[in-house]
Amino acid sequence: MATAAPNQSLPLFYTALEPLNATQHGKMHIRRLNQAPMIGATHAFPVTVDEFGLLQRSYPIVFSLGDNPIPLALMGLNEGTNAFLDENGLPRDPELYIPAYLRRYPFLLARIRPDSDELSLCFDPNSGVIGDFSEGEALFDGDQPSEATKAILQFCEQFETAGQRTAAFMAELTKSGLLMDGEVAIQPQGAEQPFVYRGFQMIDEEKLRELRGDELRKMNQNGMLALIFAHLFSLSQIRDVFARQVAQGKGPVPAQQAQPTKAPAETAEA
Repeated sequence: MATAAPNQSLPLFYTALEPLNATQHGKMHIRRLNQAPMIGATHAFPVTVDEFGLLQRSYPIVFSLGDNPIPLALMGLNEGTNAFLDENGLPRDPELYIPAYLRRYPFLLARIRPDSDELSLCFDPNSGVIGDFSEGEALFDGDQPSEATKAILQFCEQFETAGQRTAAFMAELTKSGLLMDGEVAIQPQGAEQPFVYRGFQMIDEEKLRELRGDELRKMNQNGMLALIFAHLFSLSQIRDVFARQVAQGKGPVPAQQAQPTKAPAETAEA
């Protein structure tokens, strides 16, 4: 594996990247991530299309603003608010599905050299989960990756592939013209005015209904239609997220007009 640190913009949560190699990390172990306040204070996370079916059961799936939107799972309706993870970034419900982006941290695949397409397994050295610990799993068995490291590499490869499918889906979705600026109004009982949430994109259902038959047939055959419906079904979870925030004492103040879904600083790792 490469030994030089990559020079690139960093994705959400990553403060630095260091390629994993036996020379530097041969005696190190990986332990469980038990504290990540920055994760617990984040309300929207990048997700892949492979996860839509699972995500829609718990989280609203929306799309970020801008010319290159990405799909996001909302864990809160206001920046800095997370109704599903505690202050340490750990799930409040152990049965909760956690997006792969979070499960991948602090690892990822990255290009070390701009003149090469080779991806190397890297990690955030400031995450606190890799070091000369007595506990945890070894990263290497001699000069070869351990079974734990092989499993991490496989997961990151699967995530990379899912990311490519997600990029292809978003390119087609943007091309279709079905995305529109989103707005959701929630009127709690007893409130004088509704709370209005903006700052994201969603599918325009009217335009979807007006698509020609051949366009719908193509979307059905390539799997886009199922993903679009998963997104639309998931929007009903917005009220549940609102209720969770209120129950946790994180509800909005009456004068607040929230803009919940500014895209995280996620960048392509290619």
